[in-house]
This record gives sequence, C-alpha cells and structure tokens, in this order.
Amino acid sequence: MKAITATLQYIGADDPQLDLFESQYKVPEGMCYNSYVLLDQKVAVFDTVDARCGAEWKSNLQKALEGRVPDYLIVHHLEPDHSALIAWVLGNYPDLKLVCSAKAQTMLSQFFENVNFADRVQTVKDGDTLQLGAHTLHFFTAAMVHWPEVIVSYDDFDKTLFSADAFGKFGVYDADADDWACEARRYYFNICGKYGMQVQALLKKTAPLDIQRICPLHGPVLEGEKLAEALRLYNIWSKYEVETEGTFIAYASIHGGTKYAAEFLAGMLESTGEKVVLTDLTRSDMAEAIEDAFRYGRMVVAASSYDADVFPPMHEFLHKLQLKGYQNRRVAIVENGSWAPTAGKAMKALLETMKNVTVVEPVVTVKSRMKAEDVAQFAAMADALLA
Repeated sequence: MKAITATLQYIGADDPQLDLFESQYKVPEGMCYNSYVLLDQKVAVFDTVDARCGAEWKSNLQKALEGRVPDYLIVHHLEPDHSALIAWVLGNYPDLKLVCSAKAQTMLSQFFENVNFADRVQTVKDGDTLQLGAHTLHFFTAAMVHWPEVIVSYDDFDKTLFSADAFGKFGVYDADADDWACEARRYYFNICGKYGMQVQALLKKTAPLDIQRICPLHGPVLEGEKLAEALRLYNIWSKYEVETEGTFIAYASIHGGTKYAAEFLAGMLESTGEKVVLTDLTRSDMAEAIEDAFRYGRMVVAASSYDADVFPPMHEFLHKLQLKGYQNRRVAIVENGSWAPTAGKAMKALLETMKNVTVVEPVVTVKSRMKAEDVAQFAAMADALLA
C-alpha cells in the first residue's frame, strides 16, 4: 500500500512468481495488478486484482479504508486480472455501486454466473461524471484499448487519469522504473498494437485535460518527465510511426546457413552507418521481436524453406505481425533453400496482407550456403532497402 496523494492510495499487488502473462508473454520479473482507493466524502475503489493476489489486495483495501465503507467500485476493465474480486466486493459491501460501461454490464454475467447485479450497477459513457466531494470523476469510453468494454476516468481535483490497460508495462510495480519504455513498448505492441486507431481516439479525447499523473492498471504511476515521455511514445506507437531509425533483421535458420547470411547482411548495412538489430527467431522472445519490428522503420526477414513453405518460427512471427496490425514499413526478404526455395514466396504472401508494407526488390535467394557470387544481390537489396 502506497500513498499517491493525500487522498489517493495504491492498493495493488505484485505477482513476482508469474512467468507468463496472458499465458503467452514472458515476464521474468513477474507482473503487477494495480488498484487504487480514493477517500473523499464518498469513497471510490478503482478496480480489483487477479485472484492470485486476492488475499494481499483485501488486506491492502482494509488498511486504506481506515474503517470507512466504499461507495463505488469503478471497473475500468473487466479482464480477470483486474476484476477477480468484484463478487467479493459486492458481497461484503451491500450498498456499494459498481460503475462501468454499458458493454461491461452485459459481460458481467459471463464472469460471475451466480451474482445478482440487479440495482448494483451504474453505467457511464463519454462525458458522464461522478461526484465524490471535492473530487469529480469524468468518464471516457476507450473501446478496444484493448477490450470493447474499457473506460478511463479523470479526477479533476488531483488531475489524475486512471488509464486502464493503456500506459501499462510488464513487470512488478517498481521494476525498471527508470527505463519505463523498454517493457512498456513490448507490452503496448503485443497487447494494444492492433488497435492504434482506438488508442489515437482515446488520446484525442483526453488531450484537453490537464493530466499531471497517469495511474495505469499495470506498471508504475507516471508523473513529470516520465509522463511526458509516455504520452510522446504512445502518440508515435499508435500512429505506427518510426520510433528509432534503423533496420531490424529477423532470421529463422535451421543449420546455420541463413544465420550466416543474416549476419553478413547486418555487417553490410552497419558499414553504411545504419543501426541494425539482429534477432534469431528460433531462440528469442517472440514478443520482443514483435516490439522491435514496430520500433524500426525497416525490416529484413530471412528464413529457410520448409515443407514447401517457410520455416515455422518465421511463419509464426509474420502471422503475429499481421495480427498486431504491422504497417507503414519497408521490408526486404532473404530466402534459403537447398533444392526448391519456397520461403520467399511464403513470406511475401504474408507481408502483402499487411497495410502499406513495401517489399523491396530483389528478393535474395541463397542455395544452402552463402557464396561470393551472392554478395552482389545482397548489395543490391541493401541499396533498395535504404533508398
């Protein structure tokens, strides 16, 4: 439990033993589930936490309440890592109102089968307010950031935005607090990346507000320079713009031939002064590869042919890029094949489904191992990529 302002308490919990967030994203430092209590004439609780941390959250809540009874539970987001204790709250505080979007109201019974929500729910939409006393909450819908029922709220007294999953990051509450962008970037592109248009819509709704603090549902509270940097990056990320000039090379090699070609190309590009990031898709964290693909303006995909298609780690990578809305980039292709190269065709077909992705020519074909005669086509491709 931590004091954020004189009237706002953090009552969230760290889950350092969690290894996979959403059963797919590696979180070596674990994860935090954020929740807050605002004490005014009325008392508002902002979200609950994952069931794994239920006991700690209940204890934190009781301490923060200081003997008072909450009037409202604000449900910004209904995903189970933020809503697991809703039924417990309603059962323990029979006069409490649950405040959420109309869409969340229709979904409540999907998560809580035997809970009677009649006369317990107050729905809000864009422009609605909730008076707590000196503090007034202003609500904004944030559909598909990153679920359809999401809302955010703004406290005009403390000038605090409660941003749901937006502006979150992987890791426990205080992990890498000085390097917010690294795990926030990986989080954004893998959790919210597909919904840049919706994130832009939310940024426009909240732009007129005097925001001095952002309280997300994951990661640290953002203030000062960190707040300004987070807003700057979210604007870049949600517009699918280039954050860092450079080339990301992702390769998937079976016996080392494709790896050698990717490393040779990396050296060739670096000799021009280009910043290059190289990733082995067979061993690297896939979520980090997705993050780097969005971060840089150019990408090279290099892969072996496999079963008349492309080596599966590359197929998985490109499929995930497609799911996350990868766009507005220049991409070069390197294929490898010992008798019937097919990787290039398969990779190009996946890339062509993505918005405003330019596949540069030539597509380079390596036969088993790179040879001196291949250098010229690599040079031509590098020139086209950097043009």
